[in-house]
Amino acid sequence: MRLRLILLVVAISSMVLIAFLVPLALVLRTLAADRAVTTANDRAQSLIPWVSAGSASLDSAVAQMNAEDPARPATVFLASGAVVGPAAARSAAVRLAAHGSSFSAQTQGGVEVLVAVQGLRQGTAVIRVFVPTAQLQAGVARAWLLLGAIGFGLLVLSVVVADQLARSLVRPLRALARVSDRLAAGDLSARAAVAGPREVRQVSSGLNHLAARIGELLAHERETTADLSHRLRTPLTALRIDAEALKDDSERAQLVSDVDGIQRMVNEIIREARHPTGSAHPAVCDAVQVIGDRTAFWLPLADDQDRTMTVEMTPGPVGVGVSGEDLAACADILLENVFAHTPEGVGFSVRVSRRAGGGAWVVVSDAGPGFGDPDAAYRGRSGAGSTGLGLDIAQRISEGSGGSLTVGPSASGGGAVTVGFGPPAGSSHAGQRHRRVRPQLIRRRQAAADNGWPDDPPPWAAVADQGGPRDLPLR
Repeated sequence: MRLRLILLVVAISSMVLIAFLVPLALVLRTLAADRAVTTANDRAQSLIPWVSAGSASLDSAVAQMNAEDPARPATVFLASGAVVGPAAARSAAVRLAAHGSSFSAQTQGGVEVLVAVQGLRQGTAVIRVFVPTAQLQAGVARAWLLLGAIGFGLLVLSVVVADQLARSLVRPLRALARVSDRLAAGDLSARAAVAGPREVRQVSSGLNHLAARIGELLAHERETTADLSHRLRTPLTALRIDAEALKDDSERAQLVSDVDGIQRMVNEIIREARHPTGSAHPAVCDAVQVIGDRTAFWLPLADDQDRTMTVEMTPGPVGVGVSGEDLAACADILLENVFAHTPEGVGFSVRVSRRAGGGAWVVVSDAGPGFGDPDAAYRGRSGAGSTGLGLDIAQRISEGSGGSLTVGPSASGGGAVTVGFGPPAGSSHAGQRHRRVRPQLIRRRQAAADNGWPDDPPPWAAVADQGGPRDLPLR
């Protein structure tokens, strides 16, 4: 913007200077020529008395005049045919002036000023003063240089003034852009200085009001989230009391442990809602360990519903750039969707593998009816009566680490969700050869050909970095 303003002022100034200086330069050249011709005419007029008197001193008067100004020689053509002064050709203009006309005419190399002297006994005499081209343009070049210097100085001055004007306009806009970048980065305390032209001040004021309003809305949302989470403590306390009242020790311990886990999650939600800035330490966890723990947690329910659960994981650890709580929540969402949206007895598989650029791939596929909605991960969209938030939460967790989430069909015709997680901050993990591990807690009930893992990855699992899910050799 600054450069454009300067170029605009330079263009306008140049047009004004050209419109003013070019005619002025032409006028100066014309004035210089007129001045030279007028001077020559005055010299010719000064010789008229000497010619009229027919004095014998005419020769000395012409010689003296030419000696004083040899650049403009004077010559007198007498009616008798004699020539006084430097030799000059009797041109057509001289012959015309002999008829009694006084004028100036262009000739080779300059202008000749002719003055006719009448009333002489022998006839009309003609006084000729020759003005060369150099005399006609004397001082013109210097005047033009002076005009050019003045024009250049005015142009430089206009550039300086335009630059200062552009700075006064651009400086508050740049400050405004820096404030907007800080707001986009999450610094809601950033405010723009209300300065500059009236329009810029209006924009700055509007941005400040917008930032304040965003801060108010976010604070209200955080407080509302914290309050709603805090309300869960009362039913959780009642549930804990009921759990502690159970007579079976194993069931009581299991329920109390589950309630404690929910309580910790609620406390974490409250803490995150009231302190949205997050931890100063980068999030990192072992995907193999976390996914293994969550599959072990869901295994009893899979056994109760007569589901085949197949888990395939690359040798760990596999570091990912998310916290263990977030990765566990993501795994629970994917597994819960399988239990909630597929009939009992439908098997499913969980696979963990490394990404070529670091991080991990987690693929959960089933042999159920699949996803009828191609945008199943869109927030709030669900075709099965749920809230439609689960896959969106998982997608935000993966994208927060630099990964992605893809929904598509599985090899067995059901649904499959591929979630990629980026590597921890500052790490450099190269892709490694994958192989299948078989934890003791997993029981395979079907042959490898029936568990939904073909020899080639399905089309929906292809990714740009060639680090997507790949089938692991079965053993």
